[in-house]
Amino acid sequence: MKYTVGILTVSDTCFQGLNEDRSGPKLKAFLEEAGAWNVVQVGCVPDEVEKIQSVVRQWVDELQLNLILTTGGTGFAKRDITPEAVSPLFDRSAPGISTAMMVSSLKITHMAMLSRATAGVRKESVIVTLPGSPKAAIENLEAIVRGLPHALDLASGGSGKSVHQKMQGDSFSHTHSHQSSHHHSCGRDHTHGHSHGHKHGGKGPKPVAFRDRSSPYPMKPVDQAIQTILDNVQTLPTVKVPVDTSLIGYTLAEDIFAKESVPGYRASIVDGYAVVATDGAGKFPVIQDASTAGGLEAPIQLTSGHIARVTTGAPVPEGATGVVMVEYTSLIQASEDGSVEQVVEISEGVPEGANIREIGVDTRAGDLVLKKGDSITLVGGEIGILASVGVREVLVYKRPVVGILSTGNEVIDLTSTNELKYGQIRDSNRPTLAAAIRSAGCEVLDLGIVKDSRETLKNALVDGLDKVDVIISTGGVSMGELDLMKSIIEDDLKAQLHFGRVNMKPGKPTTFATYTPENSEQKKLIFALPGNPVSATVTFYLFVLPSLRKLLGYSRPQLPTLKVKISHSLRLDTRPEYHRAIIVPTLVGNEMTLVASSTGVQQSSRMLSMRSANALLMLPSSDDGKTVLEEGSFVNAILVGSL
Repeated sequence: MKYTVGILTVSDTCFQGLNEDRSGPKLKAFLEEAGAWNVVQVGCVPDEVEKIQSVVRQWVDELQLNLILTTGGTGFAKRDITPEAVSPLFDRSAPGISTAMMVSSLKITHMAMLSRATAGVRKESVIVTLPGSPKAAIENLEAIVRGLPHALDLASGGSGKSVHQKMQGDSFSHTHSHQSSHHHSCGRDHTHGHSHGHKHGGKGPKPVAFRDRSSPYPMKPVDQAIQTILDNVQTLPTVKVPVDTSLIGYTLAEDIFAKESVPGYRASIVDGYAVVATDGAGKFPVIQDASTAGGLEAPIQLTSGHIARVTTGAPVPEGATGVVMVEYTSLIQASEDGSVEQVVEISEGVPEGANIREIGVDTRAGDLVLKKGDSITLVGGEIGILASVGVREVLVYKRPVVGILSTGNEVIDLTSTNELKYGQIRDSNRPTLAAAIRSAGCEVLDLGIVKDSRETLKNALVDGLDKVDVIISTGGVSMGELDLMKSIIEDDLKAQLHFGRVNMKPGKPTTFATYTPENSEQKKLIFALPGNPVSATVTFYLFVLPSLRKLLGYSRPQLPTLKVKISHSLRLDTRPEYHRAIIVPTLVGNEMTLVASSTGVQQSSRMLSMRSANALLMLPSSDDGKTVLEEGSFVNAILVGSL
């Protein structure tokens, strides 16, 4: 049976269109994902008693909805009057529901004591007032949602026996976690706004016989998962770094303006003779050698009828209006020892300005030379630019420290010299991830291999979170009795788990959470990746690397996507697949085309499928009935290596 639900947002600013309603849609998504609820009415009213009561009466008396949830107006602000508006409508109050929400909320934040939420029954409908903060609204609903079907059955005249029996039989199952937000809705009651992003409720440990037989986590589309991650990444603080090779890999946290013009003087482009261009061709005496005049207190003066020898890059004498290349000259007279040119003939004159780089022609002092978000690459161009314009140090974003750990009783470190026992495997995940993280410009902290023990895993994560900005674990996220990571993240760390499954192949059980330590506003990221090495590698490039690039300050953190032509047919899966491939620029007809070839068998355990791979082909699912992409088809590809 699905229960009908109405969700009413109470907020002046939402009603006036000044702010977006965040809580209502989150509550709707929560209930619809839970499966037993059918949200048939949503609405928004200002903080006015008559308007609130009018909607609630209609939904109960006329539409006979089973459950009415209000969100907003339960705090201490002068306009927070939702409890006062709703309570007179109750035939019977339900203080136990309010108490359950309060007890659960106080475990998260002491500010929950400021909530005045209430609940009751009108006719056959249950009415519950929830806070206006999206996070607090979800947390309060999570605290009571398992008991609501029993309450609704009783309120509608049933015995509650069938629902009660189902709840008893489900004593080891928990409602699944849902994404919540630190952003408050447009309501004013922010009583849960200091919960630091910790998430309560989780799955908890279960006896093997009562473990979930299907995942309680909704399957998130890849693009939504990526956006969720990026929405929760906060760029790291900044630091000053000198302009030298230590700057490589950093991202600028400020726009850079030239301190000096380039060139800072009028410079010759060629080896030859500085001339007054209007003198034209002829024989001219050579004044002081200007080829090494750099750094003089004052420039050499040149007047009409004279020339001066200059070299490439040397200052052009004051008064010179052009430079004649040495190839268009001949020696007429020199000193006896040949060390000084005295008279030189110009065979061909030059126009004014010829072969002279004027001051600031490349860059003028004050010009913008690099932008905030630009990265300092191994190519060296950015460091050369900074050095050329006189910039000695720059403000950059700190490099994130990334902790990596592998989980599993069967996983053995690469450095172990012992022969593998039956069922043991070498850990390839940590070395692979460490290499990819370092190449991204981040620091790596190796947290080792952790056995499948709840206490050991918890301690490793707690210890790691004290030292790093990001933790990446591999393994322990699937459906086995020793797959403990999701439960530990939610129940033990009290972190906010944003998603626990992604609609993709490989990497479906990928999990992402955020953890905000006490007395800190900087979120730490937790990526629990699958244990299969290819799954771990693919999900790193798809989800983790863009987050690291955003932490580093990249203005465009996601990897580039290209349109490529496949060299052979590819079978499609029921899930979108990220197929490992090698892209090579190839001349097809008269055009250069990016052609992609598969790396072979794509099993998620087969690390050979990553050999030489520089791209992930974004293959669509076969949902529309198409099961094969034919040779010559074009698909999008994420570039993970160089072409």
